[in-house]
Amino acid sequence: MAEIEELVEIFKALSDPTRLRLVKLLKECQEGSGVCKGGPLCVNALAHQLGVTQSAVSQHLRILKQAGLVRGERNGLYMHYALDPEGLQRYRAGLQETLGKDFGIG
Repeated sequence: MAEIEELVEIFKALSDPTRLRLVKLLKECQEGSGVCKGGPLCVNALAHQLGVTQSAVSQHLRILKQAGLVRGERNGLYMHYALDPEGLQRYRAGLQETLGKDFGIG
């Protein structure tokens, strides 16, 4: 049952359009596509790309970090954020186990 609770947490974290856009932007940055040159981004760059305030991005990142989707690394004075591959894999495995491989996960 704990696995179900973890899946509920991720669905809640991704239920906000700004957070979902934030995850998509971080994914594009890791792939080196889109508006990014690749690699983690700081809150200011994320806010600029999404057209929202830095404080809003910080709040959304906090929720995504709590869900295990995002990680932060200090780079000089700034924190840079990226998707957490281990957290994503954990949720992918949970979805596969719960919904089955025929659902298209994986």
